[in-house]
Amino acid sequence: MTRYIVIGAGAVGATLAAQFESAGIGYALVGRGAQIRHIVEHGLTYQRPSGTRQIRLNAFDTAAPPALAADDVLLLTVKAQDAAEALAFWAWRPVGDAPALTASRLPLVTFQNGLATETIALRTFAHVYGASLLTPARFTETGRIAVAGDPQVGVVTLGRFPRGTDETAERIVGDLARADYIAETSADVRRWKAAKLLHNVRNVLDLFDGPEAERTAFGAALVEEAKTVLEAAGYSLASPSERKISLANWRKAENSGIEGGQQSTWQSFVRGASSEVDYLNGEIVLLGRLHGIPTPHNEAAQIAAGLATRKAGFPALLSFDTLRSLVDDPATLRPHPPAGD
Repeated sequence: MTRYIVIGAGAVGATLAAQFESAGIGYALVGRGAQIRHIVEHGLTYQRPSGTRQIRLNAFDTAAPPALAADDVLLLTVKAQDAAEALAFWAWRPVGDAPALTASRLPLVTFQNGLATETIALRTFAHVYGASLLTPARFTETGRIAVAGDPQVGVVTLGRFPRGTDETAERIVGDLARADYIAETSADVRRWKAAKLLHNVRNVLDLFDGPEAERTAFGAALVEEAKTVLEAAGYSLASPSERKISLANWRKAENSGIEGGQQSTWQSFVRGASSEVDYLNGEIVLLGRLHGIPTPHNEAAQIAAGLATRKAGFPALLSFDTLRSLVDDPATLRPHPPAGD
């Protein structure tokens, strides 16, 4: 019987574990730091539109992770900036009693925003499955997760990376459906992850305070740059009309504790955690540089967020003037020529 090893106890990982627990699906939640210590000792305070409950989870600290078995499936739910470290930790862990069998031969599902994790994972893991996830969730307080998806928790599109689908993908999708997700397979999950990135490049705006009209215009510029470089990089973006399962009855519930303008990037800054901006706007900057396409708005967002990470805490929203000034000063975004040129 399949057991899911959920790597990372943030909003995505803890929610998956809570849903597996409720559905009677085998799992182990593995994390580190204050969040997993709280869950091990006190359980998880888990808020859904139907109510809030304290739920005990099968949780482990990475200092003493569970032994792996040959039918385990790894679900990587850490943020993209933490993925390489987590993959290195798990890849060569032993599986069962077979001396040559390691976790690198087990199926691995990547739940990260952005486009980088799957390629990193494929360097050491033979069976990588990308997952594009939509779920309105909030993690700003240790030991507590709120999820506003209603009636299902979220929407998952999953397929082999770089392409294809198989029985393992179908089995995982079936278990996710049992765990109250809207889930389906795709033979080209890269298209779905690229389309999701068009939405995620605007996450950074949650860090800034400014006139709504200017924020809207800046967000449109972020998306337009992203679309241009993704198409130049060969991505054909998936369309919602391609879904095999209707989302007509799925929504973000009102009075759920999930507010607009408080997406995952903002939540990380509030918690004092590392920033994923380098794997969202930074991905667009990277693709722009590779294909010779300017991306001044995404580069400005990356720089401003990077500077903000150097400050202690996140007591208030940043000034939108910072973004505006970076875009208005091309010299800031253009590398200086080598000395003597």
